Amino acid sequence: MSVTERVEELTRQRVPFVRATVVRAQVPSSARAGDEAIVLLDGSIEGFVGGQCAESSVRTAALGTLAAGETLLLRVLPEEVGFPETPGAQVVVNPCLSGGALEIFLRPVLPPPLVEVVGTTPVAEAVVRIGELLGYSMSGSGAARPDAVVIASHGRDDEAAVIRSALDTGVAHVALVASRRRGEAVLDELGLDPEQRKRVSTPAGLWIGARTAPEVALSIMAEVVAAVRLTPQAAENPTTAVDPICGMEVTPGPSALYLDLDGVRTWFCGEGCRVRFQAEHAARAQTG
Repeated sequence: MSVTERVEELTRQRVPFVRATVVRAQVPSSARAGDEAIVLLDGSIEGFVGGQCAESSVRTAALGTLAAGETLLLRVLPEEVGFPETPGAQVVVNPCLSGGALEIFLRPVLPPPLVEVVGTTPVAEAVVRIGELLGYSMSGSGAARPDAVVIASHGRDDEAAVIRSALDTGVAHVALVASRRRGEAVLDELGLDPEQRKRVSTPAGLWIGARTAPEVALSIMAEVVAAVRLTPQAAENPTTAVDPICGMEVTPGPSALYLDLDGVRTWFCGEGCRVRFQAEHAARAQTG
């Protein structure tokens, strides 16, 4: 499967990833301009953007872009001097490179927020229209776990069951369109604990003096945007380790190199550092 095909597959599956593209490579680097790879949330790399040492730098930077949600031009150098500057690039000095600078463009691809709308009322229809205008994925029930659920059925559906299902599946924000009295009655019926109750907004939406269905929908989607954008996402700043041989920062993961000795796991940027560390450990054991 090509990188392009894999990108399309991951996008359909709503899986976050980073698309890494080599934009410039100096000899004797093994990578070439145009080489591509995909970096997943667990740090695994599919494709080719250089050898193991280059991959180590790409992995750490790519996971950082997922956490920040911003693109990045990464410049990987074998030494600190001797290479012209690239304004705006993040520079990483990787002494284990075989030589030749690399410039790699990292673009995080994050699925748009998914909002499930329950109901066919004018408010529900307006919520869908505004959400689509924002670029959100708006769906009925039965899709993947949404980021938010908006219940605008005016009591025509089993609102309590929808709220319970959303909370049980881990939906962070549930909005119930109802009067304050009816909304409180629905939540009392469910017997929610304080944490669960905080995840349900009723009356739904921010107070903006809304009167018409589109205005109410606007207030609801404003609240959804705040809930989605101001809540920490799954992609967090990666945990890193330090290669004891070269001092490079390494991000542990399925594709990263490590060695278990004496009950301690040590991570490495490349095979050369791992071999040297193992040899030094064996020499100390013989003399110790």
